[in-house]
Amino acid sequence: MSELITADLVDLDLSAETKDAAARSLAGRMVEAGRVTDLDGFLADVAAREAQMPTGLDGGIGIPHCRSEHVTEPTLAFGRSADGIDFGAPDGPADLVFLIAAPAGADDDHLTILSGLARRLMDPGFTGALRAEADPVAAAALIRGEEVPAAVPEDSATRTPEPADTDAAPEPFRIVAVTSCPTGIAHTYMAAESLEAAARAEGVVLDVETQGSAGFERLDPAVIAAADAVIWAHDVDVREKARFGGKPVVDTGVKAGINRPAELIAEARRKAERGEISRFADGRDEAEAGTGGSAGASGHFGVRLRTYLMSGVSYMVPFVAAGGLLIALSFAIGGYEIASAKSVADHFVWGEAASWAALLNQIGTAAFGFLVPVLAGYIAYGMADRPALVPGFVGGAIALTIDAGFLGGLVAGLLAGAAVMAIQRVKVHATLRGIMPVLVIPLLASIAVGFLMFIVVGKPIASLQNALTDWLNGLSGSNAVILGVVLGLMMCFDMGGPLNKVAYAFAVGGLADPTPGSLKVMAAVMAAGMVPPLALALATTVRRGLFTATERENGRAAWVLGASFITEGAIPFAAADPLRVIPSVMAGGAVTGALSMAFGCTLRAPHGGVFVVPLIGEPFLYLLAIAAGTAVSTALVVVLKGMRRTPAPAPAEDGSGVTVAA
Repeated sequence: MSELITADLVDLDLSAETKDAAARSLAGRMVEAGRVTDLDGFLADVAAREAQMPTGLDGGIGIPHCRSEHVTEPTLAFGRSADGIDFGAPDGPADLVFLIAAPAGADDDHLTILSGLARRLMDPGFTGALRAEADPVAAAALIRGEEVPAAVPEDSATRTPEPADTDAAPEPFRIVAVTSCPTGIAHTYMAAESLEAAARAEGVVLDVETQGSAGFERLDPAVIAAADAVIWAHDVDVREKARFGGKPVVDTGVKAGINRPAELIAEARRKAERGEISRFADGRDEAEAGTGGSAGASGHFGVRLRTYLMSGVSYMVPFVAAGGLLIALSFAIGGYEIASAKSVADHFVWGEAASWAALLNQIGTAAFGFLVPVLAGYIAYGMADRPALVPGFVGGAIALTIDAGFLGGLVAGLLAGAAVMAIQRVKVHATLRGIMPVLVIPLLASIAVGFLMFIVVGKPIASLQNALTDWLNGLSGSNAVILGVVLGLMMCFDMGGPLNKVAYAFAVGGLADPTPGSLKVMAAVMAAGMVPPLALALATTVRRGLFTATERENGRAAWVLGASFITEGAIPFAAADPLRVIPSVMAGGAVTGALSMAFGCTLRAPHGGVFVVPLIGEPFLYLLAIAAGTAVSTALVVVLKGMRRTPAPAPAEDGSGVTVAA
C-alpha cells in the first residue's frame, strides 16, 4: 500500500488566500504525484462536497475532502498558512489545511488510516507539533503516525478522582453515541474523538459507534443496554435505530458533535433525569415524556411528510438513472423500435449492434421495473423503519399491477408506513416482541396494504394517474409553456432543496411509463436545473470585479457542475447574496423551462447534463434554451450586483496576481 502522504504533498508555506485556491494548490501537488488524473474534475468534486457543509473546524483546521473518480489512490496533502484561510469555522480562519482525496471505491485499509488521522486532529499535541515543524519530510512522517508528539497532559481538574471507598462510589453516567457524515471520511471520526474527550473530562463513560465509509462495528448490545442515554451526531440516517429503543436520545448534526460535545453530554443528562424514553422497535411515541423525538419523526406534519417522500425519492433515483440511461443508449444505438425486440435470452448475436441495443434496453427496462416498488418501499421505510419495507414493496408492486403508476407508489408507501406504525402501537407480550418486526408486522401490514390498494383506493388512483398522463400528452402551446415556467422556477428557487427535488421527482416519475408529455417534462426540468451554476460561472467570467476571489474560484468549478446538471453548484453564490442571485437564476430557469417545452424537446435520460445531449429530442433547440436562460440569469446578476456597488471598489487581485478593476 502506498504511503498516504509524502514530503512532496506537504506545503509548509501555503500562500493561498481562499479555500478554493488552497484546494487547487494542494491538488496540484497530487496531480504531480500521479494520484489525481484530472485537476478540474477533482476540484469540482471538492467544491460539490464543500457546498453540502463547510469543512472548517474549531482550532484553526480546514479539511476539504471528497470521493472522486479522478483519484487513483487515497491521498492526503497538507498545507500550513501563515495568515489563515477561511473554511467557514465558527472561530475563524484555518492555518492547518488537510486536503483528503479518496477514490470512488477506496479500500477499508486506507479509509481506516484516514479516520485515524481525523481523530488525531482533535489532539492539541498533534496539531501543535505540526505548527512547529519546519521540515516537510518530518511533517509527512508525523501525519503518517511515525513520529508521535508528546501527549498534552490532562488538566488535573478534569480527571475523575479515585474514590477512597469503591463500594460507596456512585455509578458513572453511561452514554452510547453514533457519529456519521455524508462522506464518512473525516467528520465522522472527529465527532467521535471530540465526544470521547469531553466525556473523559466530565467523568462520563462513553462508547462510540462510527458509521463511516470503512464500515462500522456495532456496539455490543450489552453496552447499549447499560447506557443511560444516547447521542446521535449525524448528517446521514443512523443505521439500525431500533437497537437504541427505550433510551433518551439527543439527535443532532455531526458538526455539533465536534464543536459542542460538552453541551450534548449535558443535554443527554437532562433528558435522562426527566425520564424521556425514545422507541424505535415497537413504534410508540419517539419521546414518551412529551418532548420531541428524533429529527426524522419530529416537527410539523408537512415537514415529516416531505422527509418521508424524499426518503423514497433518494432511493429511487439510482434505479431511474441506471435504467433511464441504459434505455436511452439502447435507442441511440438501435432506434426506438428496439423496445419491441425479442428477449436477448432467446436471441443474441455477438456481432450485431441491434442485439447489443436490445440487451441494454432490456437491462434498463428491468431496472425501471423496480422504480415504483422501491419508491413505495423506502417511503414506508422512512416512516417506520425496516418492518415497513415488505408492505411498502408489496404495495408498490400492486400499484404496477393495477396501472396506478408513480402516484400509486406514493400512496402505497404512505399506506404501508401508516399501517406499520398503527400495528407497532399495539402492546404485545414480551415473548412476542422478538417476532413482531420480522414476521407479524410485515404479514399484517402487507395484508392491510394489499386490501386497500386492490379493493379501496387502487382504481381511483389509477384513474387519476391516467388523467395526469393524458393531460401531459395533451400539453401544447401556452399550457406547455406555463408548465415549463413553473418547473423552471421550482428547479432554481432552492437549488437542490425541497422544491427542486419535488420538480425532479415529478419528472422522473413520468419516466416510469414514458409518454411524449412526460419526456418533455424531463427535458425542461434538467435544462432549467443546469442554468444556475452556468449563469454564475459566466457572470464571474464577464464581470470578475463584482465577485470576491472565493466566488471567482467557485465560478470555475460551476462550469463543470452546471454542465453536469448539478444545480447545487450555485449554492455558494446564493448563500452569499440571496436577494440578487436567487431571483436572477429563477428568471433564467423559467425562460429555459418555457423554451424547452415550446420547442418540444424530449429527454429519456434522467441525468447527465450536456453529456446526454445526443439522446435528446431537438438537441440544438435544447442547447439554445439553456443558453437563453443562462444569458438572462447572467445579465440580471450583473445588473443587480452592479446597482449595489455605487462607489468604485478597490482593485482586487485574481488568483494569478493580476489586478482587476471593478
